[in-house]
Amino acid sequence: MQDSDVPAWWQRLGLPGMIDVHVHFMPDRVMRAVWNYFDNVAESFGRAWPITYRGTEAERVAQLHALGVRRFSALLYPHKPDMAESLSTWARDFAARTLGCVPTGTFFPEPSAERYVREAVEAGTVIFKAHVQVGAYDPRDPLLAPVWGLLAEAGTPVVVHCGSGPMPGAHTGPGPIGEVLAAHPTLTAVIAHAGAPEYAEHVALARRYPNVHLDTTMVGTAYLEDLAPLPADVVAAFGELQDRVVLGADFPNIPYPYAEQLDALERFGLGDDWLRAVCWDNGARLIGAPDLPAALG
Repeated sequence: MQDSDVPAWWQRLGLPGMIDVHVHFMPDRVMRAVWNYFDNVAESFGRAWPITYRGTEAERVAQLHALGVRRFSALLYPHKPDMAESLSTWARDFAARTLGCVPTGTFFPEPSAERYVREAVEAGTVIFKAHVQVGAYDPRDPLLAPVWGLLAEAGTPVVVHCGSGPMPGAHTGPGPIGEVLAAHPTLTAVIAHAGAPEYAEHVALARRYPNVHLDTTMVGTAYLEDLAPLPADVVAAFGELQDRVVLGADFPNIPYPYAEQLDALERFGLGDDWLRAVCWDNGARLIGAPDLPAALG
């Protein structure tokens, strides 16, 4: 399948489009820094990571719309203190001027975190991102305890990159986030990349905690299969957890076309009902369904 085939793919499923919870938009200077990182990762883990959708902000939004992504996040994340609040403000402004985008936030372990996360929730932020690997912080940091508690109480989902792929960090893996969930068992945590490469361990967290979801970002694609092959029993578990697996694609920071993610989901062989749940229903429950024109709805 090519990107031009994607609308026909979701139309075959009887969907009005797709909802993608793992999309990145950031201020230009930050996005350029992220792309620069990916341009230089080959030396770190042995293979290139070319950015497929390296266009202007307007071009990238138009590409999502052309694919039929009706609702999406603008995930962004800090790598140091005194950065998260301004990123969250930017993301709310971006959502206000971008069709289909939901207000997105982020945080970092710092004394102001509880305040600005609370303000973001009160301002209508729909989803947050926590990147344990890039931020190089411990999710169990006491400064984050009130943040996790606040998000759990509000029922606001947070996409957490806690798996050890593509490279492990000091606090990645299922252990630290597992302790966070033990302390906040109602937290709506969306495990990015389904926790790759520790798939089974993160599936176990989803089975243990009723609000834990897994996103499909890069999962099953040839690129990630070379780095972190997906065991057959984990694919079966995705089927059992049908109502808690959500579409994530990592657009625009992927080294292949968007359509390859959908091909990967199809290859799991879990059926059309599963695809409909993953590509629309579950995302709609987490971040809301868009208002659609009558011709689409």
